[in-house]
This record gives sequence, structure tokens and C-alpha cells, in this order.
Amino acid sequence: MIERLVCLLAFLVFSSFALADDRPNFVIIMVDDMGYAGISCFGNPYFQTPEIDRLAAEGMRLTDFHSSGTVCSPTRAGLLTGRYQQRAGIEAVIHPVRSHPEHRKGLQTSEVTFAEMLQSQGYATALIGKWHQGYVHNSDDFHPQNHGFDQFIGYRSGNIDFVSHVGDHDEHDWWHGREETKEEGYVTDLINEYAIDFIEKNRDQPFCLYIPHLAIHNPVQTPGDPPRRTEDGGWNRWKPADSDERIEKYRGMTLPIDQGVGQIRQTLIELGLDRKTLVLFFSDNGAANDFPSGSPGLRGNKGSVYEGGHKVPFIAWWPGRIAAGSKSDVPAITLDVMPTLLSLAGVQSPVDRRLDGVDLSPVLLRRQTLRSRPLFWASLSNNGGRSEAMRDGPWKLVVRHPGAAKGSFENERLELYRLDQDPAEETNLADQHLDQAAQMLARLKEWYADTQRTATPQLGGWPG
Repeated sequence: MIERLVCLLAFLVFSSFALADDRPNFVIIMVDDMGYAGISCFGNPYFQTPEIDRLAAEGMRLTDFHSSGTVCSPTRAGLLTGRYQQRAGIEAVIHPVRSHPEHRKGLQTSEVTFAEMLQSQGYATALIGKWHQGYVHNSDDFHPQNHGFDQFIGYRSGNIDFVSHVGDHDEHDWWHGREETKEEGYVTDLINEYAIDFIEKNRDQPFCLYIPHLAIHNPVQTPGDPPRRTEDGGWNRWKPADSDERIEKYRGMTLPIDQGVGQIRQTLIELGLDRKTLVLFFSDNGAANDFPSGSPGLRGNKGSVYEGGHKVPFIAWWPGRIAAGSKSDVPAITLDVMPTLLSLAGVQSPVDRRLDGVDLSPVLLRRQTLRSRPLFWASLSNNGGRSEAMRDGPWKLVVRHPGAAKGSFENERLELYRLDQDPAEETNLADQHLDQAAQMLARLKEWYADTQRTATPQLGGWPG
């Protein structure tokens, strides 16, 4: 009898390890400030991105995918938590200037990230690249290793010089965990190198690797360029001599990302992990003004609640599970990443909070549609200007506040568009469809009020 119990226990232990080994790995690649047409498989007319295109050819493109924010910090908070970033109290860029109203904010330890949930179930986790969820000199609670990441190599500010590694707060900002590390190298190359190293070292266990790239965010620097920002000399901003130089810099900053995607893909294949690894590729917001990475058919850029501010490219790759060359126009958002990862890993969502995102695996794996749902945006600029938007089927409501006090919702100006007929948001239909605009405005306000009822308290902020 005892021998049978011992054998049964050994079988259960072995089975649990076998089950763990069958769980998928995840590689989440998020580029910075790349608009909808930043890569050639989404319409880049200036140059080819062959490795990213290969990922798309072997996987699925989502052609109606959106960031939850129109700038970096908010999108990252929403991505990490699977909830609208307003619930975490992060509505704007966490600003480098210490006197700025948004400077002292950060991701509080009361939030629950996808990394924490996967880590708790035995996943090895790493963040290699950009954090921008709070300056650690304000609180150590903001450090990424307090949010589920076993390993952190990268920078904590909003951007750093690609060569000197001096951040937007004029301090050196390159770290291995909690240790400031002076090492030479072009940032994109370093991120690629450490990403491959993490995959190789964790090949024998399930892992989740989050790669938030610095590129193609400024400073504008390509491999071989000199530093543009130093701790003593400040930031010498790049100014293009002509349009040809602008495109050459754009190309020079994008292709190292493309090469890194190819290296990751090849490493997964060589290690025999390609058929058990989901790779996602997308951007944190629409195109910045440095480069023409946005689609000419979309209105607005980074910081805008028009489509060009948040509609971004998305690719999912998982050989044997995702049909090669497939495409879906199902509307989706960065908030959907967390519930998708948890579902595929067999991990229950947090029991004490409802996720705003939904599981995309029926779309990715079975090419199904999703139940229709509204999507919301609320943008807060560095200067305290607000704008909001709501998407409901083909309808898009845009709310602007011209001349309003900083941080306030005064002076509402409504715009209403039919995206199926007017994807460029050129014809405002608000006056012709008053009831539709009023109904959507009421739902938008209720959504925002709901996010604020239990929003995580933060220091600072605009007076509103």
C-alpha cells in the first residue's frame, strides 16, 4: 500500500512538471512611437522590414489594434495590468522634471501585473528595455522587480541616449536589476543581446520575456552616431538636414529592431521552442513627429485620441498554433494582452479585480470574432490638456476641451465619426446625429467615473 502511494505521488509530481513544461512561453515586443505604417507589412513605403514581415507571414496581423493610451506611460500601465490605466492613476507621461505635476506618480505595488501572475505559477520573467512606470528616487515601490520581473536590464526613465545612456532626467540610467551599470553599446543592440541570453538561459522552463524597446523614440541616433545627451551638457537635439536624412535616420533606428526580431525567431527555432512560444509585436502609441511612421490615411499622431494616435501594428506568431499569413480586423487593444497570456498559461485572472481586457486566443488560434464592446481613451498631455474618445462599433466619439484650465474637463467640443465610412475622421457628424453623440458621451463619462471610483491614489497630478 505504501509503495503504491509513493508511486502515485511520484507520478503526480512528474505529471505536474510535465504539465508545466507544456505551458507556452511568451515574448512581448513593444516598440516605441511607431505608427500604424512603421513596418513594411503594414504599409511602410520607405524601406523594408524583412524579419518583422516574416513574423507576419508566418503568423497573424491584427489590422484594427490599438494602444490604450496615446503616450508611453499610460499604455504601459494598461498593458501590464490588463486594466485601463486610469484605474492605476497613471493618465499621462510620468514626467522627468521633478516640479511637474505628473513626476511623482508610478505603478504602485497594489497593482497586479501579468508578470506577477505568471511568476507566481513558476514562470521565469524578465523585462529588458524601457520601464517608465515611476522614478525610483521617488519610491522603490516603482522598481520593476517589485512588479513580478525576476530580471530587469534596461532603463527606468522615459528615454535615454542610445550611446551615453543618459536619461531624460539628465542622469545615467542603465541598470542590471538595482545596480547602475556602465557598459558600452547601442541600446537596441544591448536589448537584443540580453533578450537572446534570457531565452537561452531559460529554455528548460516556461518564461515570459517583455521587451519594450527604446526605438524609434528620440533621441534620434543610429548605430555609430555620437552621444546627443550627457549629464553635464544636456540634450543636443537632432535636426534633419533634409527629408532624405530624416528617412535614413528612421531606417537606421528601425532596422536594428527588425534584426533583433529575426534573432529571437531564429533562436526559438534552433532551441526547438518555436512551437511552444507565442511572440507578440506592437507599438505603445501612434507616430511621433520625428519620423513619418504613421499611415497617411489616419488623422493625428502620438498624443491624439484620433486614430493616428493609438491605432498601431500588431503581429502574433506561434508556429503550429496560429495560421500562417492570417489576418483579422477584430478590434483589439493592448489591455487584451494580459488576459490572453493568463488564459494560454492556464492561470486564473486576479480574483479581487476585474480586467478590462479580453482573451484574444479565440481570434489568434481559431480565427473567431469577439463579442462587440466599447473601447475608451482619455488622454492628458504634458501641458495639462485633456481629450477623450469612445469607439462603439463603427461610431467614434471624440471630445476635446479647447481653452480649458489645465487638467480640467471644461469646454466640451463633440465630434462624431463613422469609421467604416470615414476612417480618416474628416466628416464630423455630431450635429446630424445628436442622439448618438449624447448617448456615447454619457457612456464615456460613466466609464471615466467608474475608473475613478477605485483609482489607486497617486502623489501630485493636475488640480483638475
